[in-house]
Amino acid sequence: MVHLGPKKPQARKGSMADVPKELMDEIHQLEDMFTVDSETLRKVVKHFIDELNKGLTKKGGNIPMIPGWVMEFPTGKESGNYLAIDLGGTNLRVVLVKLSGNHTFDTTQSKYKLPHDMRTTKHQEELWSFIADSLKDFMVEQELLNTKDTLPLGFTFSYPASQNKINEGILQRWTKGFDIPNVEGHDVVPLLQNEISKRELPIEIVALINDTVGTLVASYYTDPETKMGVIFGTGVNGAFYDVVSDIEKLEGKLADDIPSNSPMAINCEYGSFDNEHLVLPRTKYDVAVDEQSPRPGQQAFEKMTSGYYLGELLRLVLLELNEKGLMLKDQDLTKLKQPYIMDTSYPARIEDDPFENLEDTDDIFQKDFGVKTTLPERKLIRRLCELIGTRAARLAVCGIAAICQKRGYKTGHIAADGSVYNKYPGFKEAAAKGLRDIYGWTGDASNDPITIVPAEDGSGAGAAVIAALSEKRIAEGKSLGIIGA
Repeated sequence: MVHLGPKKPQARKGSMADVPKELMDEIHQLEDMFTVDSETLRKVVKHFIDELNKGLTKKGGNIPMIPGWVMEFPTGKESGNYLAIDLGGTNLRVVLVKLSGNHTFDTTQSKYKLPHDMRTTKHQEELWSFIADSLKDFMVEQELLNTKDTLPLGFTFSYPASQNKINEGILQRWTKGFDIPNVEGHDVVPLLQNEISKRELPIEIVALINDTVGTLVASYYTDPETKMGVIFGTGVNGAFYDVVSDIEKLEGKLADDIPSNSPMAINCEYGSFDNEHLVLPRTKYDVAVDEQSPRPGQQAFEKMTSGYYLGELLRLVLLELNEKGLMLKDQDLTKLKQPYIMDTSYPARIEDDPFENLEDTDDIFQKDFGVKTTLPERKLIRRLCELIGTRAARLAVCGIAAICQKRGYKTGHIAADGSVYNKYPGFKEAAAKGLRDIYGWTGDASNDPITIVPAEDGSGAGAAVIAALSEKRIAEGKSLGIIGA
């Protein structure tokens, strides 16, 4: 079997010689359970392609395949000053993006902490007023209030929203702890623009975007070899450019001036891949995660690959091993029995433990859970973390391979962002190895034809570049979306 942990000296992890046979037997069983071989990966990719295509049909499928209404590739020559905002769960980020026109950009940003009860305010005007006031404060800071020109703004709104054109977003449902009445079912663009206008700010919202589409477009602006934008974080997602003529569900809906060979950015939302459980190699622990989740049967792919669930998988395995009487014996596991008490920082820190005796892991379990561990137990825990992280990386790249094969891409760069990609030890190496195994590439990995690279700032620079493309369409009198939208 191929092991892909962090690039650290192998000896540092120590030998398994002192691990009792009963624990070694469990380690071998876990290795069999969590290891995904090349043949399985290729089966997953084949089914993934079918599901991506199904999502573009009028009937649809598990994967939503949402048109992002970005209908041009950036040239890298777009230039000018643009504002971008990103409404997260905790902060509002406001960014001034200066597009240079030579594939580069500069950004200046400020963050504004959302007031504690803002996410559940009964008055939706309070949210839009907060954003408009923050924009005004930022413009004062940057000495932009007296500008003669209206500043175009790209709004990254990463909540489920339907769009019939680039400058609208009808909220389907709040997520991330938001629950503000009288917004669901409404277009959020005029709600915010109204508050901006009340303050007489020289700002016009010209694009509402998803962060994954932003990642695709921002990266393409600086690197025309970009084929996808992907997020490996709390969730998992990908975006790419398809062609209008291949998107059956848009047939007869588009304005006449949108040609059939026009590109169209697609926000896949492919965390919902394989909700029927046909190909993903689920373990009993994956089944438990799904059954105990708020929405059983949904987001099957996300539950095996994204940061929200990796720590929970670790916790469930450890509890079962305890129930079998194999480890953490005769201790109070009350804390460890709390669902989701282990976020993904736990397996990440355990994998990153630099000590031969796994001293950091010992500290984590004693301080956070009041549990003492033996060195053999810590070695099992460490190996389990490697298995869970490596499996997530190998499965996650199936979405990349599926889109590249669907679109016929033989070479290119896949622009990746997200906390798991950026911070999880060994994830980048395991993802690259997963792609190599799917394609059967051999030789020096630096010569791989399709490579995953760090993404540009999707919710800042991406929103700005999309605003520039939208502004150009508006100036040319071109349609922005569906007929009548």
